[in-house]
Amino acid sequence: MLQQDHLFEWRTILKNILLGPEINGTLTRAKEELALQLLKDYGLYRFKDKKPWELSGGMRQRAALIRTMVMEPELLLLDEPFSALDYQSRLMVSGDIGRIIKSAGITALLITHDLSEAISLADRIIVLSKRPATVKRQIDISLSLTDNSPLAARNAPEFKDYFSLLWKEISDEYEPKSCT
Repeated sequence: MLQQDHLFEWRTILKNILLGPEINGTLTRAKEELALQLLKDYGLYRFKDKKPWELSGGMRQRAALIRTMVMEPELLLLDEPFSALDYQSRLMVSGDIGRIIKSAGITALLITHDLSEAISLADRIIVLSKRPATVKRQIDISLSLTDNSPLAARNAPEFKDYFSLLWKEISDEYEPKSCT
């Protein structure tokens, strides 16, 4: 799932979601039923016959996620999936997508430059160095919360400590070098 939803404006939401199986030649009644169930589960069923331009940015991102999930991946790669959204939508959609992924039991790899987003959504954060990228550090995230929403995570007592730790890790890469 990419930064932009890449939904085709001339296809309905349901037809967009079924594009992968259609292209792969794996479109079956079972895939159609899965798509319809995912639309129901994630609050988009009544929009299945709408065109993408009729949906909000957050709804489009959920449709893009459903399009990915209908392929039943073992690993979900999310490359800055919320970057095109305004801050409020970003918080709400990231929470929705985080819940969807956790309830589906899919392993997801989220690429983000937003430290708060990483802390509030991840179980583990892998910090990469500058190019050529190497793993600089791995940080397991454990927040003492009953509400696992991204907004609640930002109020967890440990949040600021993780943020400071991550900030130090990435800012070390950008410290000016002295010239002698």
